[in-house]
Amino acid sequence: MIAVNDVTALSREGEVAVITINSPPVNALSAKVRDGLAEAFRRAIEDPDVNAIVLTCEGRTFIAGADIAEFGKPPQGISLPDLGNLIESSPKPVVAAIHGTALGGGLEVALCAHYRVAVQSAKCGFPEVNLGLLPGAGGTQRGTRLLGVEAALDMITSGRPLPAAKCRELGLIDPLAPEGELREAAIAFARDLIAQNKPLRKVRDSDEKIAPARAHPEIFENFRKENARKFRGLLAPEYCIRAVEAAVNMPFDEGMKVERRLFEELRDGPQSKALRYVFFAEREVWKIPDLPPGTPTIPVNTVGIIGAGTMGGGIAMNFLNAGMPVTIVETKQDGLDRGLSTIRRNYESAAKKGRMTAAEVETRMALLTGTLSLDDLANCDLVVEAVFENMDVKKDVFRKLDAIAKPGAILATNTSYLNIDEMAAVTTRPDCVIGLHFFSPANIMKLLEVVRAKETSKAVIATAMQLAKRIGKIGVLVQVGYGFVGNRMLAQRQREADALVLEGAAPWDVDRVLVEFGFPMGPFQMRDLAGLDLGWSRETSKSATIREVLCEMDRRGQKTNAGYYDYDENRKAKPSATVERLVEDFRAKSGVQTRRISDDEILERCLYPMINEGAKILEEGIAIGASDIDVVWINGYGWPRYRGGPMYYAGEIGLEKVLDNMRAWQAERGDAFKPAALLEKLVADGKTFRDVK
Repeated sequence: MIAVNDVTALSREGEVAVITINSPPVNALSAKVRDGLAEAFRRAIEDPDVNAIVLTCEGRTFIAGADIAEFGKPPQGISLPDLGNLIESSPKPVVAAIHGTALGGGLEVALCAHYRVAVQSAKCGFPEVNLGLLPGAGGTQRGTRLLGVEAALDMITSGRPLPAAKCRELGLIDPLAPEGELREAAIAFARDLIAQNKPLRKVRDSDEKIAPARAHPEIFENFRKENARKFRGLLAPEYCIRAVEAAVNMPFDEGMKVERRLFEELRDGPQSKALRYVFFAEREVWKIPDLPPGTPTIPVNTVGIIGAGTMGGGIAMNFLNAGMPVTIVETKQDGLDRGLSTIRRNYESAAKKGRMTAAEVETRMALLTGTLSLDDLANCDLVVEAVFENMDVKKDVFRKLDAIAKPGAILATNTSYLNIDEMAAVTTRPDCVIGLHFFSPANIMKLLEVVRAKETSKAVIATAMQLAKRIGKIGVLVQVGYGFVGNRMLAQRQREADALVLEGAAPWDVDRVLVEFGFPMGPFQMRDLAGLDLGWSRETSKSATIREVLCEMDRRGQKTNAGYYDYDENRKAKPSATVERLVEDFRAKSGVQTRRISDDEILERCLYPMINEGAKILEEGIAIGASDIDVVWINGYGWPRYRGGPMYYAGEIGLEKVLDNMRAWQAERGDAFKPAALLEKLVADGKTFRDVK
């Protein structure tokens, strides 16, 4: 084997040249990899003793995509489209040998080969849409020709990878090779091509799968209509559709030009920049400054959950899904039975939708034990309490747990707001206490706020972060503080949403503006979904707010078919005349002079105080960095990914604009709008939140 450069090598197996990439961890297509490949292919093509070429990769995967870190920087080395053309125009057959994943640019390289061999466990995909992009090196043009229009549209706009067997069925892959024998199988396949003098099969010349679509342009409009809700607000899926249309209706070279133009527009546009920022932010979140790699962790094999309600049951499902035995505790048998049946019903519903098998449902349920006794948690490695959000109740639970749980067990609270240091203080092991704040529905939402208390040990923190990965969550480490990160900022938005309604905006106008911004729902829709009586008590209710009166009227949200909105039997919402009259009464009582409120003011009043609160969170060290705050809001509260999170968004619109508005509102409405000192300092220094270290 001869090294072409330090990531690419060239060897000979008789008349077959083998080009090997070895660029850990995922053989991404950096400039060095591209240049190495180009040089290796040139050498193999020029070698008179070589009659076929196999492209393979070392490590756990084939080429898993482009090097995203190069985006936005001056181009270096051979471009990916030019590399693809070099491979495709080889006068000698090229075979791509695929294991692990062939994603994005990696799959585009494989499509430039004349044939593709893969092991059964391999997957192929075009994930570019998740970064606000489209495959820009021929993926839409060659992919459509091999897959056909419908399959190409689905694969390219969804970003979902397909298993090798499905790829073979669709025509993306040729033969499947036995596991562990890919290199040998690919070389044997190449030798067979030589022996049979098989033609060079260039994907660019294929037309049979796209020709029928030319007579049916409605395919594209129908696809747009079917996916309108899913694609709402996003540019990349529409650009992907246009590129596939070009593949169908234009000669290959013309289609390539369209694809490249569309790719560059997306790459240089705001959505892709924001999505690439989020991509890196979600990787940065695992890096804890005072928690070096190799920090010891605590084995967690068994889990206890206190509370079998909505949150407790959802939390339990996360651990059951990861194959971990769970013991769930309730105070009364009917509550326990209800919780266990809800978990089973959720799993059976997933099975009906094809997301798991009936056998998998039973496997998970077999790991679940229900009990009425806290003593049954004595041998659990981790116990998570999910009881009523009341400090006295939670302290009582922790006192009992402290006496029952085995030494070294991690004691966690699912509190949304409360001071975990107070809970830890009633135990003899405050170093073992931590917050694990799941978001509802807990078995679906990706976010897990991991809350370190003053005395939480580094081993417990490291274990909690590791556990977040194990159960498929994005863990964000935060400090103790009322509402932590997400709920603390949410309170600012809700305060302003309520104030805007009293000043003249309708609840559904506030919701509409935030949905148009990209949120899945607005603050009043969210309240109706969660239940207006969350944290409300009839005994202490004083008709002091619109929400309190709605609860007193038994308009408690979707569950009663009435809240801020009226709901039909399918829970479809419509503005409520009852609420409209109620709001008018409140305005009259409050003496507020109502006025027409613009959409811009609604958006700014809802978002800028959140950003200001985020600045205070950074000042106080509650969050490690601004990108962590963005990850919280994207994964826990529905902030649109393509807008990068509240702190990133602040940088895009300009911190000066946020500060000017906060100062104006402070002068007009009081110190609830007082600008954070950090916001003022960053503006004075000409910096953004990303400069905060």
